Amino acid sequence: MKIDIMTLFPEMVDAVMRESIIGRAQEKGLVSVNATNIRDYALDKHHKADDAPYGGGRGQVMLAEPLFLCHEALCGGSHVHTVFLSAQGRPFCQQKARELLSCGHVILVCGHYEGVDQRFLDACVDEEISIGDFVLTGGEIPAMAVADAVCRMVPGVLPDEDAFTCESHWDGLLEHPHYTRPENWRGRPVPEILLSGHHANIERWRREMSLRRTRDDRPDLFSEFIPRDKTDQKLLEKLTNEQ
Repeated sequence: MKIDIMTLFPEMVDAVMRESIIGRAQEKGLVSVNATNIRDYALDKHHKADDAPYGGGRGQVMLAEPLFLCHEALCGGSHVHTVFLSAQGRPFCQQKARELLSCGHVILVCGHYEGVDQRFLDACVDEEISIGDFVLTGGEIPAMAVADAVCRMVPGVLPDEDAFTCESHWDGLLEHPHYTRPENWRGRPVPEILLSGHHANIERWRREMSLRRTRDDRPDLFSEFIPRDKTDQKLLEKLTNEQ
């Protein structure tokens, strides 16, 4: 999996994406996350990448030409699926991460200041993605979040497939709670079922907790959930009868 991040602050991206799990995956050659400085493609000696907006108003707008030249260089002659990280984009989700993974190579564009010249977006960007209904100072944090969510699903990055298929949002539910030593922490014991050694009962309990957590914390997800088997159906009936 190759991800190119177009940014005005490549050091910021490298500082995060070269560390921890994704950093080790890059060292092994499993993924490639590269930050490219848009200013390197500016047309003047001052590496100017922004200018005042037409029509007046506050702030600066990122110039189309440096963005275009940077994008063109990264594409290498053939178009690469390109995402602009924007507060106006569609909400990012696990399914979108899987779709981006299937692309094999993705370019993520980080905006700054008041925005990006719309003409670049019209010419080069395939979709806009948001990580939430709030505004940040730039697109670097969203880009790194998207890159992390995509790269962790590449085979070999995590120990096994269960490391991400059993987590929140993979099948439309939130993940069950976790516990570790000590068995009793400040008067709060670990649920007895987890100490029983009965793996089938433990898995059923975890599935029930996942359903309960989703029902209570994300009713929007719970309303769309489709049971995967008879066990799910019985657990749903149990939760319904409790209400």
